[in-house]
Amino acid sequence: MREKFTCRDCEAITEPPAPSHPIPRGFAGPSLLAMILVGKFADHQPLNRQSAAFAREGVEIDTSTLADWVGACVVALDPIVSRLREHVLAAERLHVDDTTVPVLAKTKTRTGRLWTYVRDDRPFGGADPPAALYDYSPSRHGEHPRRVLADWSGVMQADAFSATTPSTPRTAGRRRSSRPRVGPIIWSTFLSGVAA
Repeated sequence: MREKFTCRDCEAITEPPAPSHPIPRGFAGPSLLAMILVGKFADHQPLNRQSAAFAREGVEIDTSTLADWVGACVVALDPIVSRLREHVLAAERLHVDDTTVPVLAKTKTRTGRLWTYVRDDRPFGGADPPAALYDYSPSRHGEHPRRVLADWSGVMQADAFSATTPSTPRTAGRRRSSRPRVGPIIWSTFLSGVAA
């Protein structure tokens, strides 16, 4: 609702401009969209459950409408995500790990992976702000982190999972280094929180 004002002298009617919306020509405000995105991505609430929760409050929002809004928000937030990716991958050191994410499918729940790339140089005297980049993949195959790190070089700290460690050939009588160097990346693996 926008109030209209009239001038007593010239009888002109003025009205403040409509507020801008994150989705062009959409009626959902930024607070509602933020609540839906946090519910979906942070709280792992599927859109059909969010639709049912809104219906209990007397607000009918179809699941397909929520999906359209999420898609529009992803497009609107893409410049921020791209800049975050640039910032994280500009670091000299990265901490890389993955965690399981339940993915709702038509017949059953599948297990996806959320890869986390963390930049934090504060312990090393760095002045750049820390940041984390999340990248989803449907499987734990090593091609996903290799795709993200294709143009990156530096020291990567990760667990001993084969997708994030280099595939160096072992030869008889030679011990594998705990910090092998393959291409532009130096791996520093951690086992139980202690550098290997």
